Amino acid sequence: MINSQIPKITNLKSDLNPGAVMQHVIRFSHVTKRYGQETALDDVSLEVPPGVVFALLGENGAGKTTAIRVMLGLAQADSGESEVLGMNSRTEGLQIRQRIGYVPEQPTLYDWMTVAEIGWFTAGFYGDGYESRYREYATQFELPLARRLKKLSKGMRAKVALSLAMAHEPQLLVLDEPTSGLDTLVRRDFLESMVDLAASGQTVLLSSHQINEVERVADIVAIVRDGHLLLAEPLDQLKAMTRQLTLTLADGATGPPPFAGQLLHERSHGRQWQLLVRTTGDGQIDLLHDDPAVSNVEVHAPSLEEIFVAYMQSDSLPSQPGPSRPAAAEEATPR
Repeated sequence: MINSQIPKITNLKSDLNPGAVMQHVIRFSHVTKRYGQETALDDVSLEVPPGVVFALLGENGAGKTTAIRVMLGLAQADSGESEVLGMNSRTEGLQIRQRIGYVPEQPTLYDWMTVAEIGWFTAGFYGDGYESRYREYATQFELPLARRLKKLSKGMRAKVALSLAMAHEPQLLVLDEPTSGLDTLVRRDFLESMVDLAASGQTVLLSSHQINEVERVADIVAIVRDGHLLLAEPLDQLKAMTRQLTLTLADGATGPPPFAGQLLHERSHGRQWQLLVRTTGDGQIDLLHDDPAVSNVEVHAPSLEEIFVAYMQSDSLPSQPGPSRPAAAEEATPR
C-alpha cells in the first residue's frame, strides 16, 4: 500500500502576512473515509499553510471531492482528524462553512434572480459590506447586474458563484473543478484571479484535473489516486527533483544500470529506454553518463502533466527513494 503520510509543508508565503499565527489552514491526520465497501480516502495526512494556491489533482473518482466534503464537515471521516482554520471538521462543520468560500463544480443558484439580486439576498447571511464587495467583484468580472441568472452562460455563472464566495473575504477559498466546461480564455482569467488572492494572503484550495492550467498557478500540488495521497509538495521542488531520462544502451547491454532514485515510469524500444525518475541531485545523472552500459543520455525537465501521468500509470511507488532499476518494460514506440 502506498504510504500517504506527508510531512509538514513549509509556508511558502509566510512573509505576506507576518502577523498571522496560524500554522496551517487545512490539516488532515490519517483520514479514512469509506462508502460501503469502497474506500474513498485511505489514511490521508497533509497540511496546507496560509497564503498559497494548493492544487488537489486526481482523475475523476480519485477522492478529491470526498476530501473536500470531509474538511467542510459535509461528510464524516470513518477515522482520523480533519481541521480547517483551527476548527474540527467533525464538530464545527457549520462554523467552517460560514468562514470559508466554497465553489462546487455545479453551483446552485436561484435562476429567477438577477446578478444583483442574488448578491443582495446572500448579503443577509453575512455582515456589513458583503453586498458592496460582491458588486465590486461582479463589476470586475464584467457581469451584467440586471440580467437573470438563467440567461447567463456557464462561464458567467461560475463568476457569479466566485463573487458570492469571495465577498465576505474568507481566509480560505475552496474550488471543486471550478473551470469545468468553461472556455479557454475564461478559464485562464479565472485561474489567474486565484494567484491574486493568494498574493493578498488568502489560501486557495483548487481541486482539478486540468493539469496544464493548474501548473501556471499552483504553489503546492497534491496528487490523489484511488483514495491514496501519492505526494504533496511545492510545485517548484517537485519539478526540480523530477527528470525524464532517455538512455541509449551500449551494444551488449541488457538493461539500464541501477539508478539511486525513485523510478516513476519506464518504457523501452530496442536499445532506447525512457525513464521518469525522482532524483536527489544531478550527480546521479552524471554517473549514468560515465557508465559503460550507456552510450548516450538525454535529460528533459518534464511538465506537471507528464509527472501526473507517470503517477497515474505507475503500478508501485515506493514511499522513500532508493536504488531502482527497470526490471522489464513493455516494448513501445516512444511518443
